[in-house]
Amino acid sequence: MASASKRSKTETDMEGASEMDPNTARKLFEEGAILVFLNVPEGTEFGMDYNSWTVGSKFRGVKMIPPGIHFVYYSAVSKLQETAPRSGFFYNFKQREILVKKWDPRQEDISDYSPTDDEMHRYECNREEMDRYLGPYPYESLKRWVSLTNRITEPLMKALVPNSGKITSATELLCDKESRTTQQRAEIHASVADDASMEDKLPQMHTNPDTQIHFSEIPKKYPSGANPAEITKYSMDSSYALETLVKTHYNDNVFGVIGELQFAFICFLLGQVYDSFEHWKHLFHLLCSCEDAIDKHGDLYHAFMTTIYFQLAEIPKDFFVDIVTRNNFLTSCLADFFRNLDDSEATHHLKSRGRKLKQSLTKKFQWDFDDFESGEYAPTVVDLS
Repeated sequence: MASASKRSKTETDMEGASEMDPNTARKLFEEGAILVFLNVPEGTEFGMDYNSWTVGSKFRGVKMIPPGIHFVYYSAVSKLQETAPRSGFFYNFKQREILVKKWDPRQEDISDYSPTDDEMHRYECNREEMDRYLGPYPYESLKRWVSLTNRITEPLMKALVPNSGKITSATELLCDKESRTTQQRAEIHASVADDASMEDKLPQMHTNPDTQIHFSEIPKKYPSGANPAEITKYSMDSSYALETLVKTHYNDNVFGVIGELQFAFICFLLGQVYDSFEHWKHLFHLLCSCEDAIDKHGDLYHAFMTTIYFQLAEIPKDFFVDIVTRNNFLTSCLADFFRNLDDSEATHHLKSRGRKLKQSLTKKFQWDFDDFESGEYAPTVVDLS
């Protein structure tokens, strides 16, 4: 699984501040946010955005955090150097804000601890004293991070995060007996035949709903009651599904779908949540298979091309061979997209942007978009005879 760049650190002197010009460093020191992370065991893997480190003995958090949405993640590491599944959370840091988190050694995760008003006052008053225990945010990586998250708004972030507030790479399962009502358990028990196998009689498990990311449900490609001609049209052009998604989930804000595409990408690449990759694929395919929407929403597709340019640039080449290009998913979708863009009534500027993206991806990954069959992603065609 791909992850952020790692630099093993034994103390809190995270590199990065020295590469800033003095004015930027001074401004971030005075106006940047602070994450105080208490009691984190030495050796824990800790990361923020596209940077991760091994926690040292003096680590108490991160300073000089630029205001905006960031992703914080961590993994416990045993004495045998076995790494636990990754967990993390998104947070929109405000100017000069101090966020305090505390490690729970029993759960090997963030605790439910909330500092009192008096404690927060002490943190505010002791900013300079805390400074030597805080590593500086690596400012040189900020542009990369912003390019991957610039369409994720705070309302969208809050709508997508699980009820637990945490992004977890390991699926948390609950036993039906622990989470169902008495009546529900009785109904489940009654549904199992007396001669059922031992496997069928084992406790039933299901995913803890509080840990599931609230991704949007992709609408049907065509409206209910569509005739054969409409089914063929909407199957070849996903614009109806895209318009329905935008109207239903984003209050007609077309950039919401780009924000969710970015959110899913970060949850997969940094949060290591495989289900997020599947959702990213669904959104990616939806956007690539539209025709009318390209004419109507030029700004959306300019943002889409910019987003996928930065996303694909961040994934290692060998990663594509294993997962991303399996079943030719990316090449199939992008080949459809470039054809739809060429056939559209889009502006010269948008088409030019598309040609440059196509050339860039062809050069980097040796993909041939001009000689490609859609395969399993081909549209449904209904026989009208």
